[in-house]
Amino acid sequence: MDVRQLRISRRSVTVAAALVGLVSLAIGAHAALNKRSLDAAKAIATEQNSDVGTGASRVALVIGNGHSPAASAPLAQPINDARGLTAALRGKGFDVDVVEDATKDDMARAIGRLKAKIKPDTVVMLFFGGYGVQVGRESFMIPVDAAIWKEADVRRDGVSVEAVLEAMKEQGARVKLVVLDASRRNPYERRFRSFSHGLAPISPPENTLVLTSATPGKVVDDSMGQYSVLVAELLNNLTAQAGAETAFNKTRVAVSRASEGEQVPAVSSSLLEDIRIGG
Repeated sequence: MDVRQLRISRRSVTVAAALVGLVSLAIGAHAALNKRSLDAAKAIATEQNSDVGTGASRVALVIGNGHSPAASAPLAQPINDARGLTAALRGKGFDVDVVEDATKDDMARAIGRLKAKIKPDTVVMLFFGGYGVQVGRESFMIPVDAAIWKEADVRRDGVSVEAVLEAMKEQGARVKLVVLDASRRNPYERRFRSFSHGLAPISPPENTLVLTSATPGKVVDDSMGQYSVLVAELLNNLTAQAGAETAFNKTRVAVSRASEGEQVPAVSSSLLEDIRIGG
């Protein structure tokens, strides 16, 4: 083999080695790109699974009852609270049915409409602002046309919170959220033989989060603002991208601080997954 042939052979080896290197780089880059794409897909899937609201329907029933036949004057805040919360929830993708100064029939029809919207993947929320009364260990939302003279009348004319939660569960709602701003002084308490103050403890069924304006058996007075203290703080916390349980707990802490411990909301949770109310 002469010198010229040797040079050509060395050149061929060098070119071949360079080609092999380029091919290896291309294969490595392609593999890295595929891995990044796969990781991104997994991240998106994880986010969608942890944020139920992303792919699930969101429905809410908002009830604000300002009037009561037994009260000396109507409540201004429940109507404002219902309107403010409705606007906020609609801005976050909820299909909201809002009812103001609802009679027993109004509430029954609204609950029926809510049940019809619930599917197995639905995030469902109930808000009630107005008078709430406990009888035994059950909490009742009071319609504006309730005729209550004794405790038995509450069961007849009131709407059980626990019964609504059970209906949500039976319909297969994936996540159930409840906000009750109804821990006001019982306007019928002088008519009752036994003591009835505030709301009863609510045991949430599976995958449920409940926020009440006061701890069980406690009552709170209305503030002078446009919204109740509970709803005002809740609206502030719904703007964050935190989970619902975090938003409810932040609301609880904020209300307690704002009232210097005079009003301490209660949060009851049986959530099995994180859920964001905000979009």
